[in-house]
Amino acid sequence: MPDAHDTLFRTLADPTRRAIFERLCRQGEQTVGALTAESGVSQPAVSKHLGVLKLAGLVRDRHAGRQTHYSAQPEALGPLTNWTVQMTGFWESRFDDLENLLKRMDQ
Repeated sequence: MPDAHDTLFRTLADPTRRAIFERLCRQGEQTVGALTAESGVSQPAVSKHLGVLKLAGLVRDRHAGRQTHYSAQPEALGPLTNWTVQMTGFWESRFDDLENLLKRMDQ
């Protein structure tokens, strides 16, 4: 079973899915029709992308009559945020070590 990092990276690796998620984050809840109108891809493709985003926990759907409304769940990015913070600390430490080594070599 893939971990949360893998799922999120794989889900957001697709530029169309990333664009849909970003649009929902910026503009709020939208219907499939509204998302399709500005996506440049077909309605079935948008629906498929939304299904993948939903499985990853990045969007939530709400049914109102015959329409399905989708909203972003940015808190689902938590595992990626945590991973980024860890990697930032790792690389800052490595660069500090390199800087110290270069200073010692200059002496």
